[in-house]
Amino acid sequence: MGRQIKVDLERTIPAPPARVHAALADYRGRERILPASYLDYRVEEGGEGAGTVVSFRLRAGRRERRYVLEVAEPTPGVTLVERDRESSLITTWILSPTASGTATDLRLSTIWEGHGGIGGFFERTFAPRGLRRIHGELLDRLTRRVGAEPPS
Repeated sequence: MGRQIKVDLERTIPAPPARVHAALADYRGRERILPASYLDYRVEEGGEGAGTVVSFRLRAGRRERRYVLEVAEPTPGVTLVERDRESSLITTWILSPTASGTATDLRLSTIWEGHGGIGGFFERTFAPRGLRRIHGELLDRLTRRVGAEPPS
């Protein structure tokens, strides 16, 4: 039996939560902020927030894996949850306004059930580092994108 693996990142984005949420929930436009590690990104259903389904391959190091994510918004405008149809992987985005309300504290968390044995040891050792790098690049690109958009 495997163990749960979790990767968390937090970032303050210099844009109001509504603008950050709009950029994240726009799955058709999200391709513009995805790092090169995302391959064959496609919107399968929907395209805006809850009910959207996207597929892609993610390359991390020498490994590559296919994902088909279903999007839910348990708290509209605040929380996006992306759940893989083919594994235990779940990514959650939580947006909170800063005290000034002009910026957004963003928490990005990905969790999955790792493999057991020696393969699981390597997965627990190296996968979080690779995913943290990929997510960091995604957050950098998101920050540039929402910072470049005119206020709504």
